[in-house]
Amino acid sequence: MILAALLLTTLTGGLVTIWHTRATESLFSRLIEKNLASFQAAGELENSLLRQKGYLTYYFLDGNPHWLQQLAHYTQNFQSWLAKASTSAYTGDMTGLLQKIASDYQGYLKSRQDVITLYQAGRRQEGARLHQEVRQKFLAIYDLCERYKIIHEDSIAQVRKESRKQARFINSLALLAIFMVVGLGILLAYTLIRQILGPIHRLAQESGPIDADIGLPNEVKALSRRVTTLMQNMDLTQSQLERSRESLLQSEKLALVGKLAAGVAHSIRNPLTSVKMRLFSVGRNLVLNPAQKEDLEVISEEIRHIDTILRDFLEFSKPPKLKMQRVSLSDVVDSAITLLKQRLESYRVQVEVKRSERMPEVWADPEQLKEVIVNLMLNACDAMATGGLITVRESKGQVASVGQVAYLIISDNGPGIPASIQDKIFQPFFSTKEEGTGLGLSIVSRIIEEHGGHIQLRSREGEGAAFMITLPYREEESWEPSS
Repeated sequence: MILAALLLTTLTGGLVTIWHTRATESLFSRLIEKNLASFQAAGELENSLLRQKGYLTYYFLDGNPHWLQQLAHYTQNFQSWLAKASTSAYTGDMTGLLQKIASDYQGYLKSRQDVITLYQAGRRQEGARLHQEVRQKFLAIYDLCERYKIIHEDSIAQVRKESRKQARFINSLALLAIFMVVGLGILLAYTLIRQILGPIHRLAQESGPIDADIGLPNEVKALSRRVTTLMQNMDLTQSQLERSRESLLQSEKLALVGKLAAGVAHSIRNPLTSVKMRLFSVGRNLVLNPAQKEDLEVISEEIRHIDTILRDFLEFSKPPKLKMQRVSLSDVVDSAITLLKQRLESYRVQVEVKRSERMPEVWADPEQLKEVIVNLMLNACDAMATGGLITVRESKGQVASVGQVAYLIISDNGPGIPASIQDKIFQPFFSTKEEGTGLGLSIVSRIIEEHGGHIQLRSREGEGAAFMITLPYREEESWEPSS
């Protein structure tokens, strides 16, 4: 209710102000457009009449026709202003007075012309007597013009009086509105302190002392900060619990897989190697028909697949030690592309390398980095079943926490990776392929982390995928792999 009253008071004050502004504008408009124009005509009418005074006397004294010409000019000027005054008159009194002036002026002109005729005929005494009568008519017309001017002054004074009356009314309303706003403001402040700020103050005091960095006691800010901090801590704790649970499950799984992989892989690879050698010997020594040859090739391919799975298990469970040497990332990229040349042609995939300059040499394991690039390119080839384009971009940059870094972005124009699985692709044993082990990208991530870098996926479904690898420059030889 208090807020509604304040709003109503403010709205009323605004509407009254708008009304007063328009009323004042209307008054000034009326004053300028009507009164001022008509008042100007009244003044000019009086002045043009005064300019006619004396020329008839001058003509009586020296008989020079030049004075009559001047008199005719000012007579025409008076009649012009009389017409303008009649046009700008806006009351009945003004119109009636102007008609009276026009009528008397016509009689004045006739009498003045009679005086001029007598002077021109040499009848100077008769002209002088009539001249005195003409002068009285002139003074009577001048009095009428003065009255017409006074009417305008009274009209302007009336407008000024009306404007002052409205101003006093507006001032009274404004003063009343000020008192109402002050009273409502005090009432609102009391209500806020009693019903809102008081409970907040007690709640803030019960929740603990106000922080020193807030400055003056500000319970709302302190309480808001504590609630925000509490919510952030809850979110952080929940996220940490979820990550800890996932990490624990993953660690248990990896520990179990590592134990199984170490024993099973060694136990299987030895007899599997013997089977491969015998199968190769059988294929060379026996004469087989096409169907038998196809069966033999299928068996060989499946054995190679089993061997690949075992090798991935061994690499994941016992990662090889990095063999660091000075190498340029550009050379590693070129070597990987050369190695995959035949495979890329079979997939109908083109590779485009974009580099502004050859990357400088740093300490790294070229074979491990080559395995990263090969793995990412083969995954891109598998995603682009009907062919496509792989783009490799090399660049350098600066990271505040690391220093100089090298960027390697491998992107394709394939179908992309759905957002629902993007946070899972680097997890071990997660694969979207029917025959995949799910260890390829996990090994890639581990190799990059061992080099002190990180890998990031950027993909939108239907717009391809891009893997951005960030590697710090390692120029010193005494370098320890990240744990």
